[in-house]
Amino acid sequence: MNYEPVIGLEIHVQLSTRTKMFCGCELSFGEPPNTRTCPVCLGLPGALPVANEEAIRLGLMIGLALECDLAPTSIFHRKNYFYPDLPKGYQISQYDEPLCRGGHLGDVRIHRVHLEEDAAKLVHAGSSGRIHGSEASVVDFNRGGTPLAEIVTEPDVRSAEQASEWLRLLRTTLRRLGVSDVNMEEGSLRCDANISIRPVGSQEFGTKTELKNMNSFRFIQRGIEAEIARQKGIVESGGQVEQETLHFDPATGSITSLRSKEEAHDYRYFPEPDLIPIAITEELLASARAALPELPAARAQRFESELGLSADTAKLLAFRTEYADFYEEALEGNGSEPVPLANWITNELTARLGDEDPQQSKVSPAALAQLVGLVSEKKVTNAGARQVLDKLVADGGDPAAIVEAEGLGALDDTGELDGAIDAALAANPDIAERLRSGDMKPMGVIIGHVMRETKGRADGGEVTRLVRSKLGL
Repeated sequence: MNYEPVIGLEIHVQLSTRTKMFCGCELSFGEPPNTRTCPVCLGLPGALPVANEEAIRLGLMIGLALECDLAPTSIFHRKNYFYPDLPKGYQISQYDEPLCRGGHLGDVRIHRVHLEEDAAKLVHAGSSGRIHGSEASVVDFNRGGTPLAEIVTEPDVRSAEQASEWLRLLRTTLRRLGVSDVNMEEGSLRCDANISIRPVGSQEFGTKTELKNMNSFRFIQRGIEAEIARQKGIVESGGQVEQETLHFDPATGSITSLRSKEEAHDYRYFPEPDLIPIAITEELLASARAALPELPAARAQRFESELGLSADTAKLLAFRTEYADFYEEALEGNGSEPVPLANWITNELTARLGDEDPQQSKVSPAALAQLVGLVSEKKVTNAGARQVLDKLVADGGDPAAIVEAEGLGALDDTGELDGAIDAALAANPDIAERLRSGDMKPMGVIIGHVMRETKGRADGGEVTRLVRSKLGL
């Protein structure tokens, strides 16, 4: 029997506010343990929380970007459970009256977006490490109370690969909004996946399990794939999948059980008595709307419809905000054609910079636009321009000056080019004979020979034209 996965995602996003969700402690990363705390975030008796207005505004921005329905009023709840990283014995979250409902991003529907506070950080020292001379687990409360937006999808995802791709789009969207730095390594973006399988064609849901706190796209994809395979193995051997919370170990690829998966009633939700309901004012909504930038999906559509980019190139640019910004700045500063410039960025520049922000590189947008313009004007060949780009990446500078200094200008001496072609044909008589017979496949050998002789200064198209002319083709 064939089975299909049914996957829903829960994403926790640390919001880029100055202070915590319910107190005035400043947020930090990497500070000495327990130096960013106060009676409120430590849950000391008598301390009262106050909701962070900026966190609410950022939550509204997320809801607007995901086309959610925004609640006119919303309330906080106590989510009760005991764990060492939860100083109050409960977490302030939202339950049946969240900030945002519905919406979608791409082909995945959004169930809800709600606000809550983060837990503290547990630090474990096992047999390989000791704290204060003995094996122990300790708690750093600096993170406790950090504002979180939890984004919950409908179970619309059907593969591990789709989950990874959609999360990349979500992270790009959130980064573009400026609501979070979405740094997965530092825990600013964490993902849980609810996974079940069912026979293909069935509309009923199977028993779901939850993979917790995956913090890289590669681990998310691998973890989901491993859990799908585990569930298929259980069902195909006649067993039943148990509802539980699981941990995926990326080092071994193994999945282990953490605990039975809780339902809502297990948390004994009730309204937070120390916080008044949130009233979403027109002023707050207007502020959130005014801060919305053009989102990646809309930007990709604009690149495609207005600038003539292919759908794939438009997405490659728009879904990497730093490259899209670089591209638009290069377009503004030079008359380069949009399509060649986009192709040079998505192919040549990204290959050299990798994950580096192009705005932080030594290649300025104006310099790349100028280089692409030199190629379009046939003042330098593609091969020569690649050498110039290598120089720009290493040292920066002016493309025209590099072309002049390195002697990389396109060959405009017909006599020199004729001589190089004659030498190439003479050195490869068998290739020349195949070309005369109408077999054009080995033309690259002749072009390559000429390129070596001219140090990349010859134009491949012109070489092909002259070779055909010389051979009477």
